[in-house]
Amino acid sequence: MNTEFLSALRDLEKERGISVEVLLEAIEAALLSAYRRDFGTSQNARVTIDRDTGDFKVYAKRTIVEEVEDPTIEIALDEARKMDPGYEPGDAVEFEITPRNFGRIAAQTAKQVVVQRIREAERNLVFKEFANREGDIINGIVQRIEQRSVYIELGKAEAVLSPQEQISREEYRYGTRVKAYIIEVKKTTKGPLILVSRTHPGLLKRLFELEVPELQEGIVELKAIAREAGIRSKIAVYSKDENIDPVGACVGPRGIRVQSIVNELNGEKIDVVKWSPDPSKFVANSLSPAKVIAVEVWEEEKIARVIVPDYQLSLAIGREGQNARLAAKLTGWKIDIKNESQMAEIYQEYLDQGYGQEEFETEAEYTEAQDLDNEDTDTEAQDFDEHA
Repeated sequence: MNTEFLSALRDLEKERGISVEVLLEAIEAALLSAYRRDFGTSQNARVTIDRDTGDFKVYAKRTIVEEVEDPTIEIALDEARKMDPGYEPGDAVEFEITPRNFGRIAAQTAKQVVVQRIREAERNLVFKEFANREGDIINGIVQRIEQRSVYIELGKAEAVLSPQEQISREEYRYGTRVKAYIIEVKKTTKGPLILVSRTHPGLLKRLFELEVPELQEGIVELKAIAREAGIRSKIAVYSKDENIDPVGACVGPRGIRVQSIVNELNGEKIDVVKWSPDPSKFVANSLSPAKVIAVEVWEEEKIARVIVPDYQLSLAIGREGQNARLAAKLTGWKIDIKNESQMAEIYQEYLDQGYGQEEFETEAEYTEAQDLDNEDTDTEAQDFDEHA
């Protein structure tokens, strides 16, 4: 080692941000391991590298004794006093024991350490970069597919899209560009492990934030998301400014903004509804595109009964209960949907039993009325509790 070596280390410090002192300490530790491996593990030794010249030396430390039992850690008093007459038994003496052929080992070891530290530094930089981007969107190219997991090239790093985070009907092909949501970044011995998703509600949120300037500026707020990835989603938006239409801002002129996101998600249908602090209004809005006549709510139980026109019942519930299920997820309320004919029958049976219509006000009576309604036209509407 020499000054040229030190100069190279200083260049690395500038280019890669790795401290010269950190590198030298790592090289010293590696050289000591190499010395012990090749010249005996019992040696009580240390290795130093001169910070000015780059020269290295190996020193052995011995305890001074009158009679030597273990020459690897002890030295005779007479021999020690040849170096310094002032030594006494029990003192420690250190002297150079650098092997003649240690230069080749030192050069090879130093190279290995520097390469390893460069790799570690690069991995740490990549980890820090992507760890700060958890909850953000990445845009990469499909590099390979192994055991149904999709590996996405991100330049210096690689993201993994596991089968559980893939939209079921999507196909991922080599060389195609894909956007995904970073859900977690893990530190591993092989570098950062970046886990991404195409099904996470956060992907929908970030896509809207990228597409809608009003969301970026805080003029419009995205209050809630309910998503069944690849099929249908609902988002609830709100603006404190009465002059701003939050739904219109997200849909865009002629629907161009929301259509751009639908295209990115390969045809996933998206309903944009207006959020309201009034639960009855929010529940009514959440069932869009169905029209709602009335909503009755029991706030303590977070139950809402929605009445729709007869011809709107199937639309309000949706195929296999999807529209109502997403509305329940979006609002956080249990939603029971009735059409006008069903409600007329329920009220009539109550009246026939001697209850006044004005008494039909409590959740308990509502539950009893439900029990009387044995001709529910769609059993899916009764399953929202477990799907919400």
